[in-house]
Amino acid sequence: MRNEAAALPAAANAADAFGPPPLAADATNRKNMALLIQLRWMAVLGQVATIAFVSWWFDITLPLPPMAAVIGALIALNVASQIWLQYRDDVSNRHLLIALMLDVVALTAELHLAGGASNPFTCLYLLQVTLGAVLLDARSTWSLVALSCVSFIWLIVSYRPLLLPHHSASDVFSLYITGTFVGFVLDAVLLVVFVTRINRNLRERDAKLAALRQHAAEQDHIIRMGLLASGAAHELGTPLASLSVILNDWRRMPAIASDPALADDFADMEASVQRCKSIVTDILVSAGQARGEGSAPTTLKTFLAGLVDEWRGARSARNLIFRNEFGDDIAIVSDVALKQAIVNVLDNAHEVSRDWVELVVERDGDMLLLSISDRGPGFDRGILAQLGRPYQSSKGRPGGGLGLFLVVNVIRKLGGVVSAWNHRGRGATVRLSLPLSMLAIGERGGE
Repeated sequence: MRNEAAALPAAANAADAFGPPPLAADATNRKNMALLIQLRWMAVLGQVATIAFVSWWFDITLPLPPMAAVIGALIALNVASQIWLQYRDDVSNRHLLIALMLDVVALTAELHLAGGASNPFTCLYLLQVTLGAVLLDARSTWSLVALSCVSFIWLIVSYRPLLLPHHSASDVFSLYITGTFVGFVLDAVLLVVFVTRINRNLRERDAKLAALRQHAAEQDHIIRMGLLASGAAHELGTPLASLSVILNDWRRMPAIASDPALADDFADMEASVQRCKSIVTDILVSAGQARGEGSAPTTLKTFLAGLVDEWRGARSARNLIFRNEFGDDIAIVSDVALKQAIVNVLDNAHEVSRDWVELVVERDGDMLLLSISDRGPGFDRGILAQLGRPYQSSKGRPGGGLGLFLVVNVIRKLGGVVSAWNHRGRGATVRLSLPLSMLAIGERGGE
């Protein structure tokens, strides 16, 4: 079976039925805010551990009450941020900027109480700036850079000196180098961990946006084909009606009525005209401009049996094997778009496998499975890899490949999926998987 059939008449309803799905709020900034909250918890634990280690191991006197107050303020900020985030669906660039600025202020306060600019942990300003460069827009990033620079300058002129025990100059320098090394390692590790996770969030966002753009392009393509099909249906309505009247008049002429061969030919022509009128009606029904009746309540077995009989009669085809293994029958609403999608796949199979086509109907829990198999040459690997993309065809003719593209979008609109695979020997199978809730009476609302 190949992706070669002509476009579905159901494309005419694209403007109404295939609109883009509601867009979920972009959660990337929300995820990044959660990462900043995690980083702040790590900063709290790191500060507590550093203060305890420096006070105990190096016997350095620190102003513990004000430093504890800064840590308490960070804990309160983090708790408030966590509660705030639970009730927010969207987080803006401004929110991220405020969070990073508060972290810079907290770091500045701690450094002011522990030696100012001479404290080796001033390198942690680079962590905030780097996170800002990744998370924020350019203007906000430069604002964060300016705040960090002003804070560093303030630490040069205003700070509380560290009360170091009596050591030689070499011991003090060694202590500074050790602190610088610890700060560098801490800065590097946190940057790798958090920038990697932030980049993953950004890649997920980019992939989601790319999928939305692709979906929008496909919907636009379907809408344009739907408008074209609807317009063609209107244009064909008048000449088909004229042909029907003329053939009916000619058939009643004595010269034709008395000739059985001519009478049979005219009967076949009238049947063909009626078939064309039925196709035009289906196009307009799908477009919401019905000339006749639309969807109606029926049962699944009746719907499929009627579809198979109609397909066989319209194509004079006897190669279709129909196996209904669904089980107990259920009431459904007949759907013109679904009918045309199934017919389209059957036409694809019939085109490449004139001697044998099989339609199998099965049930898997709450899913309806329709499998159409053939003994044709199968799908090319490129088509299988991009199943449902427009103009993916192995014949190379103009407009080829639109059939399966429209089938995929019809089934997607009904909440299902389309899958396809080649057989080891010869042939291929296309499976339409649909939730029964979308076909059941009373479940589809105003569709």
